[in-house]
Amino acid sequence: MHQIPLIVISGPSGSGKNSLIEKLKQLRNDLEHSISTTTRAPRSNERDGINYYFISREEFEEQIRQDKFLEYAAILDYYYGTSRAEIQRILHSGKIPILDVDVQGALQIKSSGIPCRLVFIMPPSLEVLRARLEARGTESPEQIKQRMELALHEMKFRHEYDIIIVNDNLQRAVKKLNNYLNSLKIKN
Repeated sequence: MHQIPLIVISGPSGSGKNSLIEKLKQLRNDLEHSISTTTRAPRSNERDGINYYFISREEFEEQIRQDKFLEYAAILDYYYGTSRAEIQRILHSGKIPILDVDVQGALQIKSSGIPCRLVFIMPPSLEVLRARLEARGTESPEQIKQRMELALHEMKFRHEYDIIIVNDNLQRAVKKLNNYLNSLKIKN
């Protein structure tokens, strides 16, 4: 069996990427969720160093200048990125990094030549996606409108990915992703 260095998960906000990754990690002991860095403020249930590394815009821009990110993007007025140090930390632990990144970041990684597999998570419908975003209760109607517009844009790139998984049922989506990883002969 060989090891794929990076598994990259993308999809619209509210498509269930984090839920899918957490359930997948319960099935497999060879994956570790890469913690992204962001300039946005933490939501009430988020903790620094667990959900994200929360830093200032100035710190983020300095790290960009120092080439400390594998990928990064500006999304809805905030920066998000994957630090090279985070990927190295996971690889040194003997695990496979699984990244939750936006489409821009995924395509940056793909074009870099780093061995990876790209997985796009689709919501069952735009109506379900809007309901999920509204149920979070963390964003204003204007922010939800922006996220819906961004979702439509991101979904245009789904065919750039190695596999598309519709998250209409979390258990079924987890099973499909796990089967896909098994088909790659990734160690488990």
